[in-house]
Amino acid sequence: MTMAFDYAPAPESRAVVDIAPSYGLFIDGEFREASDGKVFKTVSPSTEEVLSEVAQATEADVDAAVTAARKAFEKWSALPGSERAKYLFRIARIIQERSRELAVLETLDNGKPIKETRDADLPLVAAHFFYYAGWADKLEHAGFGPDPRPLGVAGQVIPWNFPLLMLAWKIAPALAAGNTVVLKPAETTPLSALFFADICRQAGLPKGVVNILTGDGTTGAALVGHDGIDKVAFTGSTAVGKAIARTVAGTGKKLTLELGGKGANIVFDDAPVDQAVEGIVNGIFFNQGQVCCAGSRLLVQESIQDELMDALKRRMATLRVGDPLDKNTDVGAINSAEQLARITELADSGVAEGAERWAPSCELPSSGYWFAPTVFTNVTQAHRIAREEIFGPVLSVLTFRTPAEAVAKANNSQYGLSAGIWTEKGSRMLAVASKLRAGVVWANTFNKFDPTSPFGGYKESGFGREGGRHGLEAYLDV
Repeated sequence: MTMAFDYAPAPESRAVVDIAPSYGLFIDGEFREASDGKVFKTVSPSTEEVLSEVAQATEADVDAAVTAARKAFEKWSALPGSERAKYLFRIARIIQERSRELAVLETLDNGKPIKETRDADLPLVAAHFFYYAGWADKLEHAGFGPDPRPLGVAGQVIPWNFPLLMLAWKIAPALAAGNTVVLKPAETTPLSALFFADICRQAGLPKGVVNILTGDGTTGAALVGHDGIDKVAFTGSTAVGKAIARTVAGTGKKLTLELGGKGANIVFDDAPVDQAVEGIVNGIFFNQGQVCCAGSRLLVQESIQDELMDALKRRMATLRVGDPLDKNTDVGAINSAEQLARITELADSGVAEGAERWAPSCELPSSGYWFAPTVFTNVTQAHRIAREEIFGPVLSVLTFRTPAEAVAKANNSQYGLSAGIWTEKGSRMLAVASKLRAGVVWANTFNKFDPTSPFGGYKESGFGREGGRHGLEAYLDV
């Protein structure tokens, strides 16, 4: 008989990060209050405690930030690429030096486990700045013509699921290409962007090159609609993405959208089951499933369904749900009460429509926003849980018999952001991948990211690519 060992608590210290009681807007290199003095609170999803209050930017503040960015653009774009690169390298090194502080901050404000912010988010954030620093003096070799020019002022709106990483995806290529930036972080996760403003000052970045505006959707709408913006980049929901596309239509603004997803994770009968189970768990329970490219639809070849589901349930029973600052925690808190309500409503619809729900027995904390890892079987393509993006730790399982059926079911979605394939046959891997309408296809792995590799979607998952050489195109006049 084998004994199961319990994990002793291993909390990361909150003392490594100093959160001020209030934060202003970062405009033209300085922090200032909102023009009308309004503020809102940001809370920790795992405890519901108020972490700080931040300024609610108005249209006047948006105008001030865009004006500052426009003024700074003249000198910033005129710098040799090698000089811009020095600032990006500096920022990357400071992020590395302050990575423990930033990881704790991100976990407190977002609710995701510290081991994810520490081991996944922060190394990737620094890597993106290092990578695009290397491009800054090589733009004429990027394949976009002999003399590519920056666009001007970029208005960037980022989501709450990867606050600092999405900031890096947006700001690093924009600055490398010679643009200046006005960025709006998500309302529920503003703190790491405000800390990044301080990093810009620490790196000596010229005033006005990066401006950070905190606020709700009205702030984002004012930024997207401002006449002084030359380029809009948005990551978030498909519904908001459609609204932004309508706003910028006919204005001449360049637009990239990275929107929702309903990724298919396809497991063939020759797949290594234990390896596939790890990929399935990583695909849907990483960051509590609050990932645009989450593998939220599991397509299993019928002949191995029972074996795979038994192994998956055994693995799910070992997941540790709880304090995100504990280094042993696998599944943290849902980002907000609003998001928890949406996850709960969609999961309940799965039961109402006849799917079979299973979750491991786990004790959820009494305060904060929590949802146990959940899997649904007996799911059809007509179920809401198979069609709609849940954006939570909820997996829908469907079966298939042939590769053609797997491809047909995987592509039967309004989305097209990601997919995974599990098989030992390289020929099958390539044949299936070429037929999938998804921007990113992983083979025998899932959720692997690299700054050198482009990322983006098809259909209602958006358009344009971020990362890699391709990520420069959106910030160049080509």
